[in-house]
Amino acid sequence: MTPPASTTARAATATLFVDEPFRSLWQGRDPFAAVEALEGEVFRELEGRRTLRTEVGGRAYFVKIHRGVGWGEIFKNLLSLRLPVLGARNEWRAIARLGEVGVATMRAVAFGERGRNPARQHSFIITEALAPTVSLEDYCRDWPSAPPPPALKRALIGRVAEMARRMHEGGMNHRDFYLCHFLLHTAPPPAPDALRLSLIDLHRSQVRRRTPRRWRDKDLAGLYFSALEIGLTRRDLLRFLRAYFPGPLRATLRREAALLRSLARRADKLHARYLRKYAPEARE
Repeated sequence: MTPPASTTARAATATLFVDEPFRSLWQGRDPFAAVEALEGEVFRELEGRRTLRTEVGGRAYFVKIHRGVGWGEIFKNLLSLRLPVLGARNEWRAIARLGEVGVATMRAVAFGERGRNPARQHSFIITEALAPTVSLEDYCRDWPSAPPPPALKRALIGRVAEMARRMHEGGMNHRDFYLCHFLLHTAPPPAPDALRLSLIDLHRSQVRRRTPRRWRDKDLAGLYFSALEIGLTRRDLLRFLRAYFPGPLRATLRREAALLRSLARRADKLHARYLRKYAPEARE
């Protein structure tokens, strides 16, 4: 994504991009103060991060504000061998890269970042809401008892595989690569030859010149884990592999044997982590 020069401002310690309708709405105001004043349905409210849905001119937008996570949170993540999410730039860069490689995602209409101190950096990103849509997790939930038309299932598997391949070949990994983060557009109704899928929730993504294999494999394991309960067959999994990897399927199965063996192990670990985190709540 390369915004028009007239909408982008850079200073020594700040970067700002504002498109309509916020360019007009915030005329003559400090965008960092204006974004904090936005109101709407709050989805997440933490000390250093706020996510809400707002409406302007009859259209819906999602707003993510980062106020700095503090050095304590940064060191805690690093000591746990996790990369901390410092602000909105991850999502801004990811949206741009997905646009470059032809993977549908959200459209950013505003982005701001100021401050050199990573523990206190103030940043935000505003994206257009994607509607009407349904997550693939919800769309596929009843497939075991109510299978979709075979042609539609094949088309969806092929499209997800293509999006994954384009993303990874483009040097990006998602880190939360689950079915719930694929939004299926429902107007017009999905059909094998008329599918619109968009990838969302990019705040933990990483963008490089080339995607390291270990991060590619983590993404694929997450996707496999999220699809365990939707009634996919071995033939469906082979169909995904054929669409994701170049070359003949037989060669892929030989070349990627280690990956295929590890997918189940990684998925089991994710499942165990999910149960530790959410099973107690489910029992209450």
